[in-house]
Amino acid sequence: MTPKVKKEAPAPLKAEATAKTLRLRRQPKYPRKSAPRRNKLDHYAIIKFPLTTESAMKKIEDNNTLVFIVDVKANKHQIKQAVKKLYDIDVAKVNTLIRPDGEKKAYVRLAPD
Repeated sequence: MTPKVKKEAPAPLKAEATAKTLRLRRQPKYPRKSAPRRNKLDHYAIIKFPLTTESAMKKIEDNNTLVFIVDVKANKHQIKQAVKKLYDIDVAKVNTLIRPDGEKKAYVRLAPD
């Protein structure tokens, strides 16, 4: 019996290893340009109106907090910026909730003077 000799796999040729298909450059019919999205919510569209219920008045007196009905798509940062610009006051923080009728209510806590 002759000892078994391990056969090595044939090494790939150098030309085969580096061969790559050529890619053609893109030639679109018209150039695609991405335009920046227009902000549909300006400061006046974000804040709809202040809430003047009895509980809202109590918040104003006791907690130094204004209550607004705002656009549902507005986030807390946008509400804070809108109140700063429209009412020229400093805002400490904003709490939001969505009412059962679908409106968004924002509690805007004013910064201490």
